[in-house]
Amino acid sequence: MIEFDRLSKHYGALKAVDRLSLTVHPGEVYALLGPNGAGKTSALRCLATLIRPTEGTATVDGADVVRSPLQVRRRIGFLAASMGLYERLTARELVAYFADLQGVGNGDRDERVDQMIETFGLQEFADRYCGRLSTGQRQRVSIARAMVHDPPALILDEPTLGLDVVSGKAISEFIQRERELGKAILFSTHQMAEVELLADRIGVLRRGRIIAEGTLTELLDLTGTDNLPRAFMALIQGHLQ
Repeated sequence: MIEFDRLSKHYGALKAVDRLSLTVHPGEVYALLGPNGAGKTSALRCLATLIRPTEGTATVDGADVVRSPLQVRRRIGFLAASMGLYERLTARELVAYFADLQGVGNGDRDERVDQMIETFGLQEFADRYCGRLSTGQRQRVSIARAMVHDPPALILDEPTLGLDVVSGKAISEFIQRERELGKAILFSTHQMAEVELLADRIGVLRRGRIIAEGTLTELLDLTGTDNLPRAFMALIQGHLQ
């Protein structure tokens, strides 16, 4: 469903992403971990067709990010770390606007918007302007807008950033439901508990490269550690090299 094929992204002499190859299957949640500057956001932005790879490519449900970017955008729900909501639209209007952009049929649009409002707990502020929402509320609206067209693949950059425990739980439950529906889900995060709860497989990035990949149990066995934070630190500090 989601596949990176030796994808690289360079900014001048800086190799932000270096020949990245990985696959996320339908019905799988894949967590991308790495320290700040490891290349996680650049990789996700290439996949979302927001920036063009320097070399290599990636595909979503068979659509190539370089050759068919519009097809890729129809197949993904992308949550960026920077939300960029239109402040003079209400939360409801914003989600409906993105439903229109994604071609959700008129007969289905209102029902789908209402579903997103309920799923992400937007009822109390659905008719409030986005410019007047808190950070956590804005994040929930941003996720709702990204998912309104029911895409087969989800790309989430720090999906619970700025959320309280209750809101974060709603997002986690949503990810679990989408996995059960067969969605391919790729997300980056610094929240290790979130990864332990949600991820079927984990990839660890350092300097733009995957240095380890596997299930939680496989990474613990690989590093000889007893929890994910310790395994992660062992990997990025190069204790295995």
